[in-house]
Amino acid sequence: MMQTDQKALKEENAILLDFLEHGYPFEQGTMKSPIAQALGVNHLTLLELIPKKGVFLQPHQEVYIGEGKRDEIHHIKGKISADKLTSTASNELKHVIEEIVRKNEKKFVEFFNKAQPLSMRMHQLELLPGLGKKHMWEVINARKVKPFENFDDLKKRVNLLPDPMNLVVKRILSEVQGKEKYNIFVG
Repeated sequence: MMQTDQKALKEENAILLDFLEHGYPFEQGTMKSPIAQALGVNHLTLLELIPKKGVFLQPHQEVYIGEGKRDEIHHIKGKISADKLTSTASNELKHVIEEIVRKNEKKFVEFFNKAQPLSMRMHQLELLPGLGKKHMWEVINARKVKPFENFDDLKKRVNLLPDPMNLVVKRILSEVQGKEKYNIFVG
């Protein structure tokens, strides 16, 4: 999942967390420009976006931010850290992550199918909150029989596993907030 190629780390689409039509309230000066805070869909990067003139955006709206012609976004101002998010953006973050995980379930189930050891003592699966050695071995043994098809399949085949989608969402949230030493999902 981790990529170091710069081109590969560019986001194509982002989901809006907050739109400030009149810019940040704490900014000085009279020329405040509208700004949007968003989460990139592929690499789960927190971004500040500058919308085109006259464009009104809504939280949870997906916008194209890749190369070429963009309809709503003028340019990407840059990456931001979670502590720079507005309270609205912070409140929407978990919901937007859930939305992304739900829409890309196959990609996240693939993590359970392909996760590898990080060292002699630590496995990538153990980086998920609430997943210890016992569950890790159950996941590994079950995937040897047949790869998991979706989160429901994972839940059925691994005894007493906490909700796998929720585990992924919690981990992504923690990575986006910069609380983790290793990132599994955030680019």
